[in-house]
Amino acid sequence: TRRSSDLGNIVNENECICTSDYEKERPMRIMVVNDDGIESDGIRRLAGMAAELGEVWVVAPRHQCSAMSHCITVRGSLHMKEESFPVPGVKAYSVDGTPADCVKVGIKYLLPQKPDIVFSGINCGYNVGADILYSGTVGAAMEALLNEIPAIAFSEERGGSGAAADTHLLPVVRKLLAKQIAKDEIWNVNFPGCPPEELQGIRENRIPDRIPFFMDDYRVEEREDKSFCLFVSGKAAQTAGKGTDMEAVLERYISIGKIRNEVLGSRSDG
Repeated sequence: TRRSSDLGNIVNENECICTSDYEKERPMRIMVVNDDGIESDGIRRLAGMAAELGEVWVVAPRHQCSAMSHCITVRGSLHMKEESFPVPGVKAYSVDGTPADCVKVGIKYLLPQKPDIVFSGINCGYNVGADILYSGTVGAAMEALLNEIPAIAFSEERGGSGAAADTHLLPVVRKLLAKQIAKDEIWNVNFPGCPPEELQGIRENRIPDRIPFFMDDYRVEEREDKSFCLFVSGKAAQTAGKGTDMEAVLERYISIGKIRNEVLGSRSDG
């Protein structure tokens, strides 16, 4: 990752896209994906917001796929099924694969035309700091980028009220759609779980912290056969680096930042 320029202030405009650059004579075509599965509350809320902006297609894993990163299926079969979805006018499919698989098959098989943008989320749990390296939500957005489609990843605090995201999701998206972003970058948006009246505001240009939000905590259980088992949980961070995405959400701000795909960046860098 790197710290990016201010919103909309990119030096080489030939290497940028505006996420609202679609054919104005038709509605925006939006593909919505996630890693928590097609039945999650977060994807329903995100698709509901997206339906206010254009034509929405949901393509999501059939099962929970958190921490899949950019994993894909390289052999075997992918079972797909059209699903009923609780947002009117939205066509939805479940895929027995990873979040990145969903983006791949959505683009190359399910959607009649390429989407103008991919929305990934809303993830149950922050995707800040080093956790973005493991995130299936971010991995799906990066798969969109590999297919030259702009993408935004959305996450919120696990166990929070969700009210801050519901209140500010559409205004934040409208703002980002009007901004320029480099072709090797995605937007990463994280909402704190506090009630709207406790929200402190929005912090932009947040860089990922160098540490994960959840630090691994292992509890060892020894077995009679001399083997042992590790029970894994995570301890949430209480402090964060200055100017980071983690600092923003810990201080009850919406965090907006960019994540660069270094592989794509190396191509554009020459």
